Amino acid sequence: MKRAMVGVVGLVAVAGTAMADDTVRLAPVNSGAMKKIGYYMPNRLELSDDKPATLKKVPDGLEAPLYGVLPIAGAPGLVFHIVVDEPAGKPSRLLVDSNGNGDLTDDDAAEWGGKPQGADSKFTMYNGTAKVDIGEAGAPFVAALGVYRFDPSDPQRAQLKNVLLYYRDYAREGEASIGGKTYRVMLADEGAAGDFSKAVKKVSAGGGEVADGPAPQILIDVNGNGKFDNRGEKFDVTKPFNIAGTTYEIAGLTRSGDAFTIAKSSQAVAEIPTPPDHEVGKTILAFEATTMDGKTLRFPGDYKGKVVMLDFWATWCGPCMAEVPGLVKVYDAYHSKGFEVLGISLDQPDSADKVKKVNTEKGMTWTQVYDGKGWKAQVAQMYAIDSIPATFLVDGDTGVILAKGGQLRGESLEKTIQEALAKKAGK
Repeated sequence: MKRAMVGVVGLVAVAGTAMADDTVRLAPVNSGAMKKIGYYMPNRLELSDDKPATLKKVPDGLEAPLYGVLPIAGAPGLVFHIVVDEPAGKPSRLLVDSNGNGDLTDDDAAEWGGKPQGADSKFTMYNGTAKVDIGEAGAPFVAALGVYRFDPSDPQRAQLKNVLLYYRDYAREGEASIGGKTYRVMLADEGAAGDFSKAVKKVSAGGGEVADGPAPQILIDVNGNGKFDNRGEKFDVTKPFNIAGTTYEIAGLTRSGDAFTIAKSSQAVAEIPTPPDHEVGKTILAFEATTMDGKTLRFPGDYKGKVVMLDFWATWCGPCMAEVPGLVKVYDAYHSKGFEVLGISLDQPDSADKVKKVNTEKGMTWTQVYDGKGWKAQVAQMYAIDSIPATFLVDGDTGVILAKGGQLRGESLEKTIQEALAKKAGK
């Protein structure tokens, strides 16, 4: 494949030293990658009463062991076994063959602890960390996996009775110069397969049948806001992607993910816009929309002198509806003092009557925008909304975001509104 190189400069993140070639060199993140990346993708490990033939030695005293083998690559010949020992009435134990040698007696103890599976649950969920060496021979990379298991006696999760869930808490990170601009980048092995270069075949729950696991991703902080957004900053390493109007692709990426090049591609794909920067203190993106009573609304321009909460919700969203009684109470108490609410409904097509009925029944007397497009609602797309409830408290005069998310939920809501109105009145 013919490639036009774009002068990519690789930097080792830990040392911060530029290399004098076009190779991107990324340093390992052995643990803590999930928080840096901002999300995780759970993978399933089927557990069984049958002890694998490759497991040569286990500690004495196992009472009710379930066995599993992580489908994760390491140096040739390594097999990463896991045992969950769950004796009735006793704490669960997790044993991990971190060095992949088939001996569970020569590994460091895994982190593993239990907690209630919900606020008032009688069931116990366990979670912790497993470590496995996914490096090459002579070049170790001890990688952390987040692991968790729901209570096998929970009838609501019967399908997970014999399943351990795990995700990558490791990655590679550094910087790359793309089109003459330097970006922070990370490589994420989404399938926790020990391979940063491609999607790896995984055995299905029934055994035998295989399917591609999720592809590794390259994360690029395109807008420079210090985090990796789901839209416009996360790309499949095996496919072309567009940065600032130019299409690129990755070349020379191996399983280890330590070095590769980014080249202009012969293909062309569309650029994906990054989400607006809607952190507290930033100016919210303005929009124009048609309300459910047929009027044209301009946000935030139509809310001069007010403090307005923009609320993305839907009648089918349980957490959204759970917030409604508290929001109605606060709205009724502070509406006359300058507090407004603008609802953006993500309900499905042909749901206008349902939305109006819920508004009436629940006392939601504020203005609503509903265009019948669900998750593809115009305003939701502009704001890159991918989960609800999503809320922003905005100063109607300046458009500045005063609060968002958890600050506008539950018991925090009233205090946040009080403080915002008091501050605005003091100007």
